[in-house]
Amino acid sequence: MTTTTLAYGSHPDQVADLYLPENASAPLILLLHGGFWRQRVGREYATGVARALVAGGAAVANIEYRRAGGDGGWPLTFTDVAAALDSLPELVETAAPGRIDRTRIVAVGHSAGGHLALWAMLRHRLPSRNSWFREELPPIAGIVALAPVTDLAEAYRLGSGEDAVAEFLGGGPDRFGDRYAVAEPITLGPVPVPVIVVHGELDQRVPVEMSRDYCAKTGAELVELAGVDHFQLMDPDSPAWPAVRAEIDRAVP
Repeated sequence: MTTTTLAYGSHPDQVADLYLPENASAPLILLLHGGFWRQRVGREYATGVARALVAGGAAVANIEYRRAGGDGGWPLTFTDVAAALDSLPELVETAAPGRIDRTRIVAVGHSAGGHLALWAMLRHRLPSRNSWFREELPPIAGIVALAPVTDLAEAYRLGSGEDAVAEFLGGGPDRFGDRYAVAEPITLGPVPVPVIVVHGELDQRVPVEMSRDYCAKTGAELVELAGVDHFQLMDPDSPAWPAVRAEIDRAVP
């Protein structure tokens, strides 16, 4: 395994740690950590998962982005994730020629990272005047969203993550309905690539009912894991990890 850090912008948080396996032409996993979009949780939270995926033969870009409480939140977190997913396939190929197979790129995100992964592949559904609108999406073949926050208005109503959505978007949907309208996967509709949503039935941070509703409305595939909470999905030592890993493997073409 080799590791390097790539910059997709000029801010210190606009970086991704690239982990490469020994094999050539590896699939590339674009990994987005969670933490309810807050500054206090960074990409180090996903390092264990990145290493576990690399041990199985995948290349992994563990992505950082500006977050609420630091220099991010609305709108810069969205700007960063869009830039990261748009540029990293080319940046990785330049940094490691021939080491990845660009037809086998999958985005994996947990919690807030799952929200951002889905959102980034829905930018073609934004109003064309929106600065994030992109008619041609990045070459991502599929998404695995682990306990994603797909309904921001509902998460706001629930006070999820100690009122994380209010901090992230600046307030509630009554005041900032325009922000919610362009930020919510459940509002923007189906993603144009296969989506697997994995959610633990014992999740107390993001209720599994949110994923049930999202998948019913968008046609995404839902995999519910009995006896599993929010954090076990990102723990390679947990009993849930083999099932999570199997879904990631299944998503790779």
